[in-house]
Amino acid sequence: MQSGTALVLFSGGQDSATCLAWALSRFARVETLGFDYGQRHAIELACRERLLDGVKALNADWAQKLGESHTLKIPTLADISDTALTRDVAIEMGADGLPNTFVPGRNLVFLTFAAALAYRRGIADIVGGMCETDYSGYPDCRDETIRALNAALNLGMAKRFELHTPLMWRDKAATWKLAHDLGGDGLVDLIREHSHTCYLGERGARHDWGYGCGKCPACALRAKGWGEYVASSLRGA
Repeated sequence: MQSGTALVLFSGGQDSATCLAWALSRFARVETLGFDYGQRHAIELACRERLLDGVKALNADWAQKLGESHTLKIPTLADISDTALTRDVAIEMGADGLPNTFVPGRNLVFLTFAAALAYRRGIADIVGGMCETDYSGYPDCRDETIRALNAALNLGMAKRFELHTPLMWRDKAATWKLAHDLGGDGLVDLIREHSHTCYLGERGARHDWGYGCGKCPACALRAKGWGEYVASSLRGA
């Protein structure tokens, strides 16, 4: 059953593009929200419009459902962060066991801003690509964190928001499969060609799985998932 409007956190990466398709298959109207927080890989933001245009061209029903595309600028997040996603430094593991690509509080801030926007626009359903199956150990990607924040947002705004995380228990291979299940080869090809996940923001080299440096943790995870997805598809053929 399709009803209501959803707000999708849409960065321009593989996960958020898959979440957008997931929302479009379940809700009558879908709006998108991206954040410009001074990220090093801001090329994702430039990919958003190409992905949205591609989604519209891929499915006429989805094109009718797509509503406003919002972008919020929160440069303060970069100002108070000393990470490899907001500074020109090498990617490495920190003393706390987390990679220095972890931006403390990022998802908490994103979802709080998303809820504030959703409040104003009368939207109850918010969709994000957080996942604790294939991830770098970020504590704000865990299901426990999202559920706790969901409760806090409902209490703090006296609303009944529902935070949807359709990728939470899927690895990257399963995420590729979900994209195919939702939009066939067309959506998979669109994500390969126009989404961007590389931590270094590189878009020169074209790989089977898309563009990126091919070496950073995000590229390695995406490549691994693509290889497993292709192998699984061949076994099922």
